[in-house]
Amino acid sequence: MPEDLIFDLTRRALWIAVRMAAPLLLAALVTGVVIGLFQALTSVQEMTLTFVPKVGLMLVVFWVTMSFMTANPVGLFTDQIIPLISGG
Repeated sequence: MPEDLIFDLTRRALWIAVRMAAPLLLAALVTGVVIGLFQALTSVQEMTLTFVPKVGLMLVVFWVTMSFMTANPVGLFTDQIIPLISGG
């Protein structure tokens, strides 16, 4: 297997990992900023106020984007890796 093919597959796999993680990280970022602003405005400094909504929203986002997250690696394997393994 040539090196350029290995580097291309690695690049595609890393890009898929970024695309899979982006919705969860974006949800955590937006939730953290909104709750941080709320805490700064109201002077409420409660640790569970930041943790529980972040985890809850991340679970909801994960549940909503599960099909997208599984379709990406499956597409990589069926389009790129399995044909290389089978010799095609």
